[in-house]
Amino acid sequence: MALIEEEPLSDAAIVERVVAAVMEQKLAAGAKLPEAPLCEAFDCSRSQIRRALVVLAERGVVTLHAHRGAFVASPSAEEARCVFEARRAIERSIVLSAAARIDAAALDELADNAHAGGAAEARGDRSEAIRLSGLFHLRIAEAVGNAVMTKFLEELVARTSLIIGLYGARAARSCLEDEHAALVEALAERDGARAASLMDAHLAHIESLLDIRDAVETPADIRSVFAR
Repeated sequence: MALIEEEPLSDAAIVERVVAAVMEQKLAAGAKLPEAPLCEAFDCSRSQIRRALVVLAERGVVTLHAHRGAFVASPSAEEARCVFEARRAIERSIVLSAAARIDAAALDELADNAHAGGAAEARGDRSEAIRLSGLFHLRIAEAVGNAVMTKFLEELVARTSLIIGLYGARAARSCLEDEHAALVEALAERDGARAASLMDAHLAHIESLLDIRDAVETPADIRSVFAR
């Protein structure tokens, strides 16, 4: 019987696997990502790994240092505080507007997202739970119809997702399903003031679950992390 060869991974697939490893805390903040082990783990060329690392750097997941290589990003406590402060400011405005404008279809999508996020957390799929959490917040922004505000929030959500992935306690639920459900209820009732208050408390709760420590440059067992 002929052996079936595995399809080579695309650049995008490599990027997503590294992101997932960070979100699942298989790679710690400050972990070095040497090219040779990555090439071996993904069975690809150095040029492909370098392209993937550039994309990861653009997304803020890794940092590239001349003559030293690539490392998992390590946002500081001050950066995390600033990101959450910015999110509270912009998302308060977003939910106030959304309460007056959101339609039934968007509310149904948010409710489905909240349920899916809770299910992902329940089965221990941390990466998917974080992704769905970010998507929930972006869908509220999209319902407002302000493309500029949505773009700002996209960047903040991306940075927050990285911070939660790196520093969130694995045993804690990063974005509780019932908190999202309460937000959907407030929006459905057109209660902007309540939605804004719930959003403030929700983001403060997520921030309280973080345990941010100074990153230490550490070697990572790349082959083990990305074993297929």
